[in-house]
Amino acid sequence: MTADLSARQQDTCIILFAKYPAPNKAKTRLQPALGVDGAACMARQLLLHSIEQAVDTGFAVELCVSPAPTDPCWQALDLPSSLRCSMQTDGDLGLRMLIASQCALQHFDKVMLIGTDCPSLTTARIQTAIQQLNQHDAVMIPATDGGYVLLGFKRVDESLFSDIVWSTPSVAAVTKQRIATLGWTLALFDPLPDIDEPKDLVHLPSGWLDSQLNTKVDND
Repeated sequence: MTADLSARQQDTCIILFAKYPAPNKAKTRLQPALGVDGAACMARQLLLHSIEQAVDTGFAVELCVSPAPTDPCWQALDLPSSLRCSMQTDGDLGLRMLIASQCALQHFDKVMLIGTDCPSLTTARIQTAIQQLNQHDAVMIPATDGGYVLLGFKRVDESLFSDIVWSTPSVAAVTKQRIATLGWTLALFDPLPDIDEPKDLVHLPSGWLDSQLNTKVDND
């Protein structure tokens, strides 16, 4: 490991929140289009793609998962050995993100929270967002559905994650308002699409949908 890579890994931690992509447990809203197995395969593909994009940035990556990383299910995914795996705490999404961020900031200067629903969140976009934290207190890439696909900061405040109705169109707007109330500067990027419902499938990378539809046909 070069000294430059080591310094980058110590500077920033990218945290991905994920649950195991089990049939009837993950991406269930895609089942009308892809079927039970196809939706689970899509969840798996989105997860592995997101991990790949994060790891390729060269920064430290933590996968915060449910169930616990010791569960045998995770062994089947053949995850990169460089991943740091942790277990999601109890509570709503906000509390889980807050605790994970607080823990990471004990060891890193910057924290970047991302999900696994946005294939458009590429390595280059994550790297560009991290660079913005050299001039700003926080950075956000909103989702087109009103949430966000990336949120980064150099310090964390409980107000960013409390009293927010998650999975609603107001999440990004409320979070931006909370950041402004804190007096923080925010680097804001154009929204990117999440893949949550059948209508979102048009935003998949080329070839992804064909493979998922083939999975559905094979299992019908």
